[in-house]
Amino acid sequence: MNISRRRKGMALCLVLAGSLVAPAVALSQAPPPPPGPPHGPPQPAVISVTGQGIAQVAPDMAVVSLSVTRLAETADAALAANNAAMREVMAALKADGIAERDIQTSDFSIYPHYSQQSSDSSNEPSPPKTTGYQVTNALTVKVRDLQKLGGLLDRSVKLGVNQGGQISFTNDDTKVPLTQARRRAVEDAVEKARTLAEAAGVKLGRIVSLEENADLPMPIRPAPMMRMAMAKEADSVPVSGGENTYTVNVFMRFELAP
Repeated sequence: MNISRRRKGMALCLVLAGSLVAPAVALSQAPPPPPGPPHGPPQPAVISVTGQGIAQVAPDMAVVSLSVTRLAETADAALAANNAAMREVMAALKADGIAERDIQTSDFSIYPHYSQQSSDSSNEPSPPKTTGYQVTNALTVKVRDLQKLGGLLDRSVKLGVNQGGQISFTNDDTKVPLTQARRRAVEDAVEKARTLAEAAGVKLGRIVSLEENADLPMPIRPAPMMRMAMAKEADSVPVSGGENTYTVNVFMRFELAP
């Protein structure tokens, strides 16, 4: 009698344990719930435009390259001749009112000159022979009084300058033209954004971003300088500064008003 009751109790325990484990297994195999809607408010619509501003002003300074080149049979002789000519040129520049800070050595070089020897009976070329040396000394000069530029070039040639690079006309203070160009670039961008918004039947909101993309200002037409050896017969070197153009580009993004 007791054994039968014990067996019935054990069977009842097994049934209850199975009923408790089954829901847990079923829950672990259920698929995950679908993702909910994205968090945060919707992003407002925007209008993106670019604007360009240009300012043109007359230059008030010129940057000139002047070079003295001398040839001689030996390097010492070429260097001595070059040094003598360059001293006279620099003295003349200072006498014309060019400050020491506006005269800068930009290049100095010594090169041997070779001649190709005729080949021998074996038809193999002979090694080249040194026939002389070339010494070049170059200056970069800032001329702040443009009225003196033509006469300065003329005197430099007569004192020994026989090569030149170019003349670049620029402005000593670029803040004023760049400020004008920036204002005009922003005005251009705002006008474009208003036109687009009006055409689309919407209203502009606040400015979201404003970026500037501007290179360093450069003269629009750098005047190439003739080789100085060709200008020795001229009484004066005619120069014309023209105008410099400063350009600023901006990128603006506007929200649309709700």
